[in-house]
Amino acid sequence: MWFALDITLEPAAREAVAYALSEAGALGTEEGAGTDADGLARVSAYFDAPPERERVRAALLDALRIYELPSSSVRGMTTREVEARDWLGEWKKSWQPVRIGERFVVAPPWSEVDDEPGGIVIRIEPGMAFGTGTHETTRLCLEAVEDYFDGASFLDVGTGTGILAIAAALLRPSARVEACDTDAAAVGIARENARLNGVADGIAFRVGTVGDEDASADFVCANLTADVILPLLPALVAATRGRLVLSGVLDAQADDVRAALRSRGVAESETRAAGEWVAITARMKAGG
Repeated sequence: MWFALDITLEPAAREAVAYALSEAGALGTEEGAGTDADGLARVSAYFDAPPERERVRAALLDALRIYELPSSSVRGMTTREVEARDWLGEWKKSWQPVRIGERFVVAPPWSEVDDEPGGIVIRIEPGMAFGTGTHETTRLCLEAVEDYFDGASFLDVGTGTGILAIAAALLRPSARVEACDTDAAAVGIARENARLNGVADGIAFRVGTVGDEDASADFVCANLTADVILPLLPALVAATRGRLVLSGVLDAQADDVRAALRSRGVAESETRAAGEWVAITARMKAGG
């Protein structure tokens, strides 16, 4: 038996709600077509057990805050049972490989991807952790990794599914790659994804955050949110010898992040944008 959670919301909150439901453990989401007579939209999430409504509410409030939307953007939430069928199997068929940049292709383990000279296929098993390559923030980070990671060490802060650390390990097999996340479940998923890609021995995963025990790295990537990045910024800057990529930042929040960088004597070297999201890359003076 499957369970569906239907969220009624203002159309502008679709992306925030889909993100929240993924964070709350949904195995998949889908958006209803159009709006109803009141101009409201619907997003449905699917679970293999009754969803924990308090966990969902907390994730929704957090996502709406990140997207700078009022809590009133979500109007209703109902749960229903879904007929017994291989819903997950059907969803898997619809999840296609995603090409990112010139070299990376992010694909589920069950898909077939044609080999291309110089191409790098990253296999990611969908799960509770965030970062399957489809969200703008992940794509922006992967593009930066492809363009700039040419050093000997890499640190992925808030690794989620491990996709960025895996990309770095595949791109530079001789590099020292470390990854951390405060969510132990995410670290477990990341380790399994690293195994799927044949780089489990090349990445040091741990539960925690930047500054706990890791050394500095040539390339540091923090695909988080602005409200998490800002308090971590001193530790992120201290851990970076070369380039620091800050993603998960809304365009409206970018000036605050830039100001925080400048206050520490660091200036951005590049900003990439996708939709309403930006990734800010800074280059440390000590890194040349």
